Amino acid sequence: MQIVFFGTPDFAVPSLDRIFKSEHNIAAVVTAPDKERGRGRKVSYTPVKQFAIDNNIKCLQPESLKDSGFISELKELKPDVFVVIAFRILPREVYTIPQKGSFNLHGSLLPKYRGAAPIQWALINGEKLTGVTTFFLQDKVDTGNIIIKESICIGAEDNLGTLHDKMSLLGADVIMKTLDLIENGNMEVKEQDDTIATPAPKITKELCEINWDNSAENIHNLIRGLSPFPAAFFEYTGKRYKIYTSKYSTEEKQEIGKITADKKHIFVGCKTGVLEILEIQPEGRKKMSAEEFLRGYQF
Repeated sequence: MQIVFFGTPDFAVPSLDRIFKSEHNIAAVVTAPDKERGRGRKVSYTPVKQFAIDNNIKCLQPESLKDSGFISELKELKPDVFVVIAFRILPREVYTIPQKGSFNLHGSLLPKYRGAAPIQWALINGEKLTGVTTFFLQDKVDTGNIIIKESICIGAEDNLGTLHDKMSLLGADVIMKTLDLIENGNMEVKEQDDTIATPAPKITKELCEINWDNSAENIHNLIRGLSPFPAAFFEYTGKRYKIYTSKYSTEEKQEIGKITADKKHIFVGCKTGVLEILEIQPEGRKKMSAEEFLRGYQF
């Protein structure tokens, strides 16, 4: 089939790679415009654009998805299907172009965790199971008819980084299965049950700040869901400290917000239980283990 691929981040690249190596033809990729980053204002490409450059694939980077020239260019490609992964919301005049439709890969078991940060929220909420879903696009975000859902277990040691990578690989498998179903025309789509939908809104700075007046388990899950980026943090004597890895005890008790340490360990009292900080990053410094931190710092 003739495919146009819409995507931006690393999460989309394994799927793009699998399609590129298949019998399908990628007519073009559509990704976010280039950005200037850092002090030198060096222009950086999205991971999807970098893949397109490396493999000589046509790359479109519209500022507006409603631009008439962009829409005309898409129509000229005569696509059979649009594949969308971690991209902007497509307007109706775009997603209705392909004759076989447009579908999205979402990082949750829809209708759970509709929104921008499904992987993060599954971890923050202490879920033991998550997965990926492909669905046909509709006007309302993440509400279209489901094509395939496949689940994956969330390990006790998983954080955003590890789960993201596992799910991106699972997603590539599901994308290929979805394309086969669409090509053969023998799929059975299923409507989503809006009554059991849950939100997964964008991660805010306010969410990242740890409130010790919470259970140690909930704080531990917040840390997992935000590690390695943007990372949960707390402030102490006017300085910010990011936490990347932790563990917790429900048995121990310590005054809420009180920090204690020996030569190798850092503990913080929570509303219920005690959190142990395993990896920490002081403001303006690199990430380090608790033991490394305690050689030069103290609370």
